[in-house]
Amino acid sequence: MKPLKEFTIPFVGLKIGKHHFEYKVEQAFFEHFEYEDFNDVNIDVNVELEKKSTLLELHFKISGWVNVNCDITNEPYNQNIENNFDLVVKFGDEYNDEYIDILIVPHGTYEINIQQYIYELSILAVPIKRVHPGVNDGTLDSDILKKLEELSPKVKEKKEKEEDIDPRWNTLKKLLTDK
Repeated sequence: MKPLKEFTIPFVGLKIGKHHFEYKVEQAFFEHFEYEDFNDVNIDVNVELEKKSTLLELHFKISGWVNVNCDITNEPYNQNIENNFDLVVKFGDEYNDEYIDILIVPHGTYEINIQQYIYELSILAVPIKRVHPGVNDGTLDSDILKKLEELSPKVKEKKEKEEDIDPRWNTLKKLLTDK
């Protein structure tokens, strides 16, 4: 996959200290990754790069919303997302990204592309189960919800359940209370 130039940070010319970078991520970013679960995207990404003499520390913070379909009703809604991530970039003999929060790049590297980290942070910030807020508070009026309510199994009352219990169990219950 071809890296997007706007997410490449040339750190070789930066002074030692903290540097801030801001990005606006929209739907085209996820189309580049061929990720089609989002209907629309509006995410702000703040990256704080702290350059030290032997390594780089990056702190990612994303916030915004993604428009996804509800898992229950398939109605689209805006899901708010937030996520943080810290990455340490060290210099070594060869490229190594085996560790979650440590990236080793070869000596002589002068820039780093952060698009993959932004992509993963955004995807992982979305809850596993996507439920429209109207489903939880009962304000969503949907044909699917009405049909699910109609087809859901009805819960019998507790009295009916007690009548269905085998009478031999009642004798055993007495043993527990005779202590």
